[in-house]
Amino acid sequence: MNVNDFDFDLPEELIAQVPLKDRTSSRLLVLNKTTQTLEHRKFADILEYFESGDTLVLNNTKVLPARLFGVKDDTNAKIEFLLLKQIENDIWEILVKPAKRVKLGTKVIFGDGILTATCVGLGEEGSRKVKFDYEGIFYEVLDKLGEMPLPPYIREKLDEKDRYQTVYAKVEGSAAAPTAGLHFTEDLLSKIAEKGINIAYITLHVGLGTFRPVSADTIEEHEMHSEFYEIDQETADLLNETKNRGNRIITVGTTSTRTLETVAQKYDGSFKAENGWTNIFIYPGYEFKAINCLITNFHLPKSTLIMLISALSNKELIMKAYEEAIQEKYRFFSFGDAMFITE
Repeated sequence: MNVNDFDFDLPEELIAQVPLKDRTSSRLLVLNKTTQTLEHRKFADILEYFESGDTLVLNNTKVLPARLFGVKDDTNAKIEFLLLKQIENDIWEILVKPAKRVKLGTKVIFGDGILTATCVGLGEEGSRKVKFDYEGIFYEVLDKLGEMPLPPYIREKLDEKDRYQTVYAKVEGSAAAPTAGLHFTEDLLSKIAEKGINIAYITLHVGLGTFRPVSADTIEEHEMHSEFYEIDQETADLLNETKNRGNRIITVGTTSTRTLETVAQKYDGSFKAENGWTNIFIYPGYEFKAINCLITNFHLPKSTLIMLISALSNKELIMKAYEEAIQEKYRFFSFGDAMFITE
């Protein structure tokens, strides 16, 4: 399957640079994969499409202020770190710019010495393994020195840090936000619960590999980066009950989808409490075992994310929906509008 089949022209002015003041006021394109129809709504209207007994699955990962600016210990050269994932204790995998300046043994200083890092391993594409040294609690030091790692297509400064977090973010560890969840407020979640819809939480710490365009010519050649996930017993039980009753499992975001599909593929469509690493790659031809419906944002051309939603619906209908979204001037990517793929 050719990667160029998932390409489209996106006017740059449609890339949302700032979040809307009210999270639920974004637009919603509803795609019904059974009737092959499209509807234009507001995100707050999504409540109308949920039914009592459905289970809504949210990713409660919390974005780390993972961008750090420091200097080399010996030359004072400026160095930028982006934390990707914790390997063990104080050893992390990071992206570094400029990579050529950070070799094995290189020491980088942040915040006048509050935090230091020593390179202990070299990786591909500018990645490094570093060991951090500090006093106190690492996440508190990071909160003091770090900046939110906004995607490169967002050039505006983010005034409020928490607008790149979901309102239910809880478990620290992500290099990027699960952006489909940015549309939800506490009030909307309360209304969803009042309607008899179950709300379940999983954790998947988002890595940057999720958002990178596929560089291979064919989809089958592409390899996904691994991301850490966790599903607890309460959520596993709730999902099994939902399925057994014949109700729908609705995921918020591709991260929740990939987590549930990883688990369900292992256990023939059922769910068990577990944690681990997943590099599941979902593209057309994939047979879904876990989910029925998906709430998602509008994605980059040729990305693994547009391939995933094309697998859940079909490529032709997704491309038609995107064409219509562009004509109607929907806002794209992290701070943009949403799509609901239903049945």
